[in-house]
Formats: sequence, C-alpha cells, structure tokens
Amino acid sequence: MSCFHKRPKRTKSEELAFQEQVKKVAQENGKRLGLEGDPDLQFLLVGGKLVKIRSSSWKKNRFFVLQEDCKTLWHESHKTFRRNQTFSIDDIDSVRKGRQSEGLNKHTDPSVEDLCFSIIFKGRKKNLDLMAGSEPDAKQWVNGLDKIMSNMRNLNHKQKSEHWIINCMRKADKNEDNKMTLKELKHFLRQINVEVDDTYAEDIFKKCDTSNSGSLEGSEIRHFYDLLTHREEVDVIYGNYAQTEGQMSSRDLLNFLLNEQREQVSMEDAHKLIEKYEVDETAKQKKRMTKDGFLMYLHQEEGSIFNPAHKQVYQDMHQPLNHYYISSSHNTYLMQDQLKGPSSTEAYIKALMKSCRCVELDCWDGADGEPVIYHGYTLTSKVLFRDVIKAVKEYAFKTSDYPVILSLENHCSVDQQKLMAHHMISILGDALVTKPIGNTLPSNFPSPEELKGKFIIKGKRLNKLDAALNNNSMLDEDTVSEEDEAADCKDNGQKAKSKKSKIKLAKALSDIVVYCKSVHFNGFEHAKDSHAFYEMSSLKESKAFNLADTSATAFMHHNMDKLTRIYPAGSRTDSSNYNPVPMWNVGCQIVALNFQTPSKEMQINQGRFLQNGFCGYILKPEFQRDLSTQFDPNNLSKGPWLKRKSFHVMVISAQQLPKINKDKHKSIVDPLVRVEIYGVPEDNASKETHYIDNNGFNPQWNESFQFDIQVPELAMVRFVVEDYDSTSQNDLVGHYCLPLTSVQNGYRHVPLLTKRGDVICSAGVFVHLMLVDAQ
Repeated sequence: MSCFHKRPKRTKSEELAFQEQVKKVAQENGKRLGLEGDPDLQFLLVGGKLVKIRSSSWKKNRFFVLQEDCKTLWHESHKTFRRNQTFSIDDIDSVRKGRQSEGLNKHTDPSVEDLCFSIIFKGRKKNLDLMAGSEPDAKQWVNGLDKIMSNMRNLNHKQKSEHWIINCMRKADKNEDNKMTLKELKHFLRQINVEVDDTYAEDIFKKCDTSNSGSLEGSEIRHFYDLLTHREEVDVIYGNYAQTEGQMSSRDLLNFLLNEQREQVSMEDAHKLIEKYEVDETAKQKKRMTKDGFLMYLHQEEGSIFNPAHKQVYQDMHQPLNHYYISSSHNTYLMQDQLKGPSSTEAYIKALMKSCRCVELDCWDGADGEPVIYHGYTLTSKVLFRDVIKAVKEYAFKTSDYPVILSLENHCSVDQQKLMAHHMISILGDALVTKPIGNTLPSNFPSPEELKGKFIIKGKRLNKLDAALNNNSMLDEDTVSEEDEAADCKDNGQKAKSKKSKIKLAKALSDIVVYCKSVHFNGFEHAKDSHAFYEMSSLKESKAFNLADTSATAFMHHNMDKLTRIYPAGSRTDSSNYNPVPMWNVGCQIVALNFQTPSKEMQINQGRFLQNGFCGYILKPEFQRDLSTQFDPNNLSKGPWLKRKSFHVMVISAQQLPKINKDKHKSIVDPLVRVEIYGVPEDNASKETHYIDNNGFNPQWNESFQFDIQVPELAMVRFVVEDYDSTSQNDLVGHYCLPLTSVQNGYRHVPLLTKRGDVICSAGVFVHLMLVDAQ
C-alpha cells in the first residue's frame, strides 16, 4: 500500500513545477530501465480506464496508471478505506494476453478475446482480470508491462540497488520537495531496514550537507548514497589484488580468479570479464578493472554461488526415463489446503511454469456428464477435466521441453472415463503417447530426449503392453483394483478395507496408458518377478520411509529398472510436505510434493531442480544407476559414492534485506544466517551465525564454519536468513538452496528468495566458500 500523508496545498505555479518534477523523475526512471521515450511506457504513464472483471455480474470501470517511479501501478478503488490502491511491478509473475485465466474464460465471451488480459501475481494474491476498450490498448498494456518486467529483471545489481534506494528516498521525502531533512533521512534509514542512533544519523548528515543548508539535495544525496552503499569487505578483497597503480590489471584479476575463486581460467577470460563489467572506459582500454567494475562482476552470474554452466541443460538426456529425478506435484489442482481450498487450472499453470514434470489429476463424475477434478469427499471446489487438459497443453512446455506425466487418480464411471480419454486424445493430439515408441515391444524406458514435447499418462491398464501390440481383442471395459492413493484417501487414516476395492475401467482410457501402468506394490521380490519395467507403484510416504530405512539397497535396485512415485499421507489435511531427500537417496524418481504449500521441503525441491537448465529432470548419480552397486545411504561402506570433502563456509555480510513486517514502521530485522546441509544421514548438519541488532541493510558477521561431506553428489546446501526473536519463533527473511555439486568456490554472492520461491530483488548474502578433498 502507498504511504498516506496529507499533501500541503500547492499554488497553481507550485503544482505546475511539481508536475514538471514528476515528469522528470519518470523520465530518469524510464532511462534507468532502458526505456527512454518508449511509446508503450509513455502509454502506461498516462494511464487509462480498464474494465475490472470479478464475475459475470461484477464488471467495473477503473482507472489504472503507472506511477513516475516506473515500478508501481496505481488504480482507483471504491472501497471505503482503500480509495487508492497500488501494487509493485515486482509483485507480478506474468501478464497473459487474451482470455487465458480461469476468471476471463468463465465470465467473458470469446468475442472479446483480443480486448482481455490478466495480471498474474506471485504468491496467493488473486489474478487481476481486465478488459481494455480496444485491441491496440490491450496490446499496449501487455507490451508495456512485459517490457518493464523484462528490463527490471535485466538491470545489473547496481542499477537495481539504486532504483530501490532512490524509490525509498522518494517515499521518505514527505513534502515532495526533492530535498532530505535530517528527520526524513532517519525515516528513510528505517525504511531500508537499518536502525541508527541519532548521533550516527547526524554525523552522516553533516558529512553530506556540504552546503550547510540543513537539507540534502542533488550531489549531496549522491554522496550520501555512496557512503551508504560503501562495502568495506569488498575494499579489502580488492585492495589485496589491485597491484597496478591502485587498480586490478588483467594479470591481477587472473591471480584473483585462480587463487581465490579456484577457477580454471586463462588471461583471455580475465580480459572478457573486464570487457563485460568494467564501467570506466579509460580503465577498460588499459585492460584494468576498477573497484566499481569488480563489484559489478561479483554481483553477476560469474560471481554467483551457482555455477553458470549448470544454468543450461548440461547432463546426458539420452538415458532411460527412470534414471532421472523428476520434479513432481501432488494434488496439483489445489491452490491451498486439501479440505476446503479452491481447485483451479491456475494451480496447474503455476506448477508447470516451475518446471514440474508430473502433475496429478483427481478425476470424478461431474454434472452434465463432464468429468471434474477435485479432492474427493471434501469441500474443495471443482474444475472441469477438459479445462485442465487445455491449460496443461498450453503451459506444459513453456519452461521445459521434456515430457510431462499426467498422473490420473480415476474415480469416474465408465462413460465419463471414455470422455476423459476422448478429451486427452483430441486436445493433446500427437503430443500424447498412445503406443510405444518404435511400435515394437520395448524392454526399457525411452529417454527424456526421445520424449521431448510429449505427454505420458500414468494410470491403470487392463492388460500388459504386449497384448496391445498383438491387437488381442478384449472387452470394452473390465474391473481393476483401485489406485493405492485413492484407497488411502478414502480411508484417510481409518483401518484399511482398501486394497481389494475395485473399479470398472474403460478400454479407451486403458489403451493410452503405455509407460506408466499403475500396479499395487507387494514387495521388491514380487515386483522383480512379476512386474514389467513400465509397471510402477505409488507408495504413501510412511511406507516409503520405512522401506528406505530397512531395505535401502533393495529399494535403489528396484528403481534401477522401474519408476516409483511417493505421495504425502492423506492425514496431511493442511497440505504440508515431507522431506524429499531420503526418497532421492534411495533413487525414487517421482517424489510428489504439494507445490501449493510454501515450505522448507518445497524450497529443497526447488534447489534440487535448479541445475540442468531447470528442466525438471536431473540425472541420478552413477552409483544409483549401476546394477552392481551396494550403496546404502544409512550405512556408508566404501564405494564410488564416497568422495569425502571438506566444505568451508565463511558468512561475511548481507545486503538490503527486506523488512518482515512492512506495516510496522519500526520493525527493523535482527538478522542471522544459518547454513544447512541435506543429504545422506551422515552429512546432515546445520550451523548458524550470531544475530546482529537492528541492521537489515548491511550486516556483517565474518563467521566461518566447516562441514565434512561423505557423499557430495547427493548433498544440498541451504542458506537461511532469519530475523532473530528472543520470545517467539524466528521469522524467515530469505533463503536459497542448491546442490553442493553446483557450488562455485571463492567469494560469492548468494541471491535470496521469498518463502514462495520468488527472487528478492536487491537482497543477497556475501560468502567465501571452499569445497576441497578431505585430508
């Protein structure tokens, strides 16, 4: 929400001067975004009327306009206490042109397709469904917002930081005179999450107020910004290597990259970095890097903790499907909990856009003969099966080309099952796998590469695959045992009458199940003797964890030629999650989590799939694919998995941490950093720094930790920043998780994400890391 304050009455000439100033500020911010004079940006700055759509009967005209900071949208509201409402461009996840949201699809006519667009927010904030007066207007709104979002994402760290600080300054400038009094300076410092005593504030103020006017303006504000963002710790590092007339020559930079960053680089690489990041042209010509250029480098992907080589698909994608961990979602249709939360196609879109490659469809008989998706026996709302398939087709391959598994939980009558099969075949078309690749009986899974752009159905099948290829005629329908998960949910913790319960299955639906036929699990020996490679089981978390504890090696061998899906217990009515790591440790591929629930477990899942181009498939370590392996994560013996490492972490400082309670004017964070390791039980560890009082802007810790790692290929590292509280649980400020194998050595910046996994724009933790062979 915007800061409310009564504006002083302005005379006509003052108002003109003020409007001129606003225009100038908008121009500066547009320039900073690289959109100077852009017609779409100008269009948004003028604003216009749009129809806001909530239902078929609630459609209201509202004025929308981009404010002069070029990152806040204002719109009028007719609510008594919220006459003016604003939201930040940072809060927008995406802008969709046309009737691409559930609301617009339901409440508008196809004839207005070209006038409609939706603003989709990060987190749980509701979509904003809008309709413009004309097609060119709708286009300009979408183009303008897309440009700002894209350019904001592409700003370098210094520009983001400046943009953020200048906007905070403007909010602190209560009387809007573009000057800063001491009182406004103190208010500003609180806004950027730093509590300073009055003497310190007065000292900075005096140092910058060179004109002795009692307020800061122009170059004095620039001087104040420079003092504020000065990084002492970077000065020290830079000073150690800047051996050429106070600057870093390309030779000095190469020394830094070899000795500190432990990178295998050449002089040519050092030259490239100077060319890319040096801001001073004279220094660039001399092939030198100034402190500003060095800071710029540290904040870019080359200076990030995450190895930039892992941002692309770099693993072998030609192995059989079961050799990969697959990003998987449970109850994908839910936006919230599984008792009364809404079901929505939006939930599928959100999961697919996070590269989830296995989504769940809980299918039930709906009214008018149309199957629906919802959480059976509960009050969750319903969504049409057909609409879900359309949304899945539209969004499945926007962030990854690799196959999507549709995990069917079938409770429908035969007639509606036939309709389900019809919808999937007609909507998904050639992308649906309806017979084995190559038309011969396969003995192994195809690879993600061979299945690019394809949909695989997981569900019950009436016969084995060979019967399909031999064209054995059979009944139009027959009886099969119910899905394990369906039976579990029905009983929801009551004594099971379940496993024998039967459902009738339509041949049409059975026939499109090829590589993921659901079968009941009766033990590893039984599966080995009786099940084909494409016959897979779904296990409830309690059973799976028990097997991982008691028969880890057998579990892993089972996963070498079959797929296993794990799902959360039905008793998790709040849609909480279990820890996926022990399941990955025994080679389970489809470890399904509630994507709709922000939690530590989901953050670990996001970290696991961060590498390999964030494509939703991660190749398992070789020792989890080699039939001769005797790996047991619980009892480590000698073997290729044992690659002992020492992981040294020094937490140096953090920058521009967000406030937790933005509404509480004085709530400055007291940050601490915790470093956590997740992997085989012997590697699990957690160490944390002390907390720092009242400073979320530039806290410094300089604390070192050491972790001994036995199986680095399965280890994950998670950085957590919390706001310390002596009386209650600490609040999460930000986190970041990644595989240990993707960590870069040396001085690195760790980006921070919100609880829901969105990047916090200018925040980060500065660390020094060293992963070395153990002595």
